[in-house]
Amino acid sequence: MTISALIMGSANDIETQRKRVLWRANHRGIKEMDILVGGFATRAVAGMTALELSAFEVLLEIPDQDLLAYATRTAEVPKQRDTPLLRAMLEYRPS
Repeated sequence: MTISALIMGSANDIETQRKRVLWRANHRGIKEMDILVGGFATRAVAGMTALELSAFEVLLEIPDQDLLAYATRTAEVPKQRDTPLLRAMLEYRPS
């Protein structure tokens, strides 16, 4: 396999990951989370590295009820979930 084929394969992989993340972020199940998570993803995903996309996919595993509680500040974000990426998402405000 040539180096250019490897690079193209990596580029295709990250684009596939971006599309998957965007779809998952915009189809949460609770409309408020579609707006918050999907809106944040729409703005941020294009500039994310593969590592950041993987970290975002982990955040997408958090149940909507928990994310809504964190966003409305009715629950504290547990230390094991408290990351700069989650904080950035929770601070996102749709325009």
